[in-house]
Amino acid sequence: MWQHLTSEECAEALDAAAPLAPLADHAEGEHREEEFTPAGPGESVLPGSEESQQGLVESDVDFVAPAATPTAPVESAAPYPGDAQPESAAVGPDVVVASAASVAREPVQQVPAPELASAVAATGAAVDQSAPTAAPAAPAPAPELEGRQPTASVARVPGYASGSLVDQIHARVRDVLNEHQGDVEAAQAALIKRAIPDVMALFERSRVGGRYAHSKFPPTEDILRKKSQKGADDIWEGRPKWRNKTAFDAAKKGDQIEVTALDMNAAYLSAFKCWLPVGKLVEDTTDVHEPRKSGVYQITPAKWTHAHLPNPLGNRQEPGPLWVPDSLVRLLLDCARWGLCEAPVIHRALLSGGTESLLEKLRRALAQARKTAVADGDEVAVEYVKSMYSKFVSTIGESSANTDIRRPDWMHIIRAKAFTNLWRKAYKAHAAGLTVVEISGTDELHVVGDWRPVFAEGRDLNQVKEKKLYTLGGKR
Repeated sequence: MWQHLTSEECAEALDAAAPLAPLADHAEGEHREEEFTPAGPGESVLPGSEESQQGLVESDVDFVAPAATPTAPVESAAPYPGDAQPESAAVGPDVVVASAASVAREPVQQVPAPELASAVAATGAAVDQSAPTAAPAAPAPAPELEGRQPTASVARVPGYASGSLVDQIHARVRDVLNEHQGDVEAAQAALIKRAIPDVMALFERSRVGGRYAHSKFPPTEDILRKKSQKGADDIWEGRPKWRNKTAFDAAKKGDQIEVTALDMNAAYLSAFKCWLPVGKLVEDTTDVHEPRKSGVYQITPAKWTHAHLPNPLGNRQEPGPLWVPDSLVRLLLDCARWGLCEAPVIHRALLSGGTESLLEKLRRALAQARKTAVADGDEVAVEYVKSMYSKFVSTIGESSANTDIRRPDWMHIIRAKAFTNLWRKAYKAHAAGLTVVEISGTDELHVVGDWRPVFAEGRDLNQVKEKKLYTLGGKR
C-alpha cells in the first residue's frame, strides 16, 4: 500500500540522500579561473554556465542546414572603414543565438493539456468546489524611481544594456548626492574617488552568466613588464601624432586654410569593443594572425608611402621588428586588404583564446548611463561614467590603484583599439574627399572641408562634435 509523504518529509529525504560536495583540492585564495579558460575556438564552455546546459556552442554558426530546407544567402554590404559596427538591439553579449538547424536538433517537448489535467487530478489534492474562485490579483504598479528619469528620446532599447547595471550607476549618483546634501562639487569628487572599485564591481556583475571565466592574474611575460617604476614595457600601441606636411608647408607660404577640429566622443569607452585574450598568453610561432585569438605580436611592418594619410603605426621612428597589440595588427591587415600597404611580417606571438564580447555588457551599461545623463544635463553622472571607463583602462595593467586584476595585455589592446578607431575615422574622411590636416591622441581629428555629410554630429559614441574652428596660417 502506497504511503503519501508530506512536502516537508520529501525534502528531508532528498537532503539525506544527496551526496556531500567534495572539498576543494587547492589552497584557499588560489586562482583557478584558468582551468576553464579556452585556448582557441571550439573549447569547452564554463561548467554550469547557461550555454553548457543547453548544449549551445560557438560552432553552431558553422552548422550546415539539411539540404531539404535550403536558404538563400543574405548579402550585406561590408561596413565602411571608420563606420560604427552594427549592433543587434535584441541580443546581448555572451548570448549564443541558436540557428534554425540547432533548434531543429533539439525539439521542445510539450505536455498535452489533457495529460496535464489528469496529472493534477491524480495528486488527490482536495479542492473545495463550493468555494468561489478568487479573481487573479492585479499586478502591483512598479515603484517609481527617485530622482531623474530617462527622457523618452533615450529610453533603453530592450536587450541593448542591462537595466540593473544602468540603474546601479544612477542610484550611486543619487546616493552620493544625498550624502553630500546636493553639493555637486563634493559629490563629483567623491564619485571620481571611488570610480575604480565601482567600475570593477560593475565588471564582475556584467560577467555573471558569461561564457568563459577570464583569468585575472595570469603570469606576466617579460615584454609586458615595466622596466622601471615610471618606465614602459616593450609594447608599441601606435599612438598617433601626425600633421599633414603639405598643408603646413602651404600655410607657411602664406595660404590660409580653414580647419575644423573634431572631437571623438568617449574614445576609450568605444574601444571596449575589441578582441581580448581570455586566459594566459601562450607563445605561438605559426607566423600568421589568428582571428579567433588575441594577444600581442612581434612584427616587421611594411613601408608606408602615403604622405596625405597618417601611418597606422603612429609616430614611430625606429625601424625593425616591434611588439604590437592585436588591435593594431588587425588594422595593418585591413590596410593591406585595401591596397594601402603590404601585410606585416609576423615573427612570433603570445596568444590566448579571444572574444570580442568580454567587456560588451559593461560597455553598453556605461554607454546607456552616459547617454541618459547627457540628455538630462547631468554632468555629475557624465563625469562619473567618464572616470570609470578611463580609470578602468589605465589601471588594469600594473597599477597599485587597482588590486582586482592585472592584465597589461588588455590595457594595451584597448588603448591601441582607441588609436586605430581614430585612424579609421581619418581614412573615412580622406575617402570622402576631406583633407586630413592632423590627428593626435585618442580623439582629435582636424579636417578641411564640409565634414557633416561624413560624420554624424552629437555626443553619442558613434557621433563627433566640433571642438573648434581655426585658420591654418593664421592664429590658432
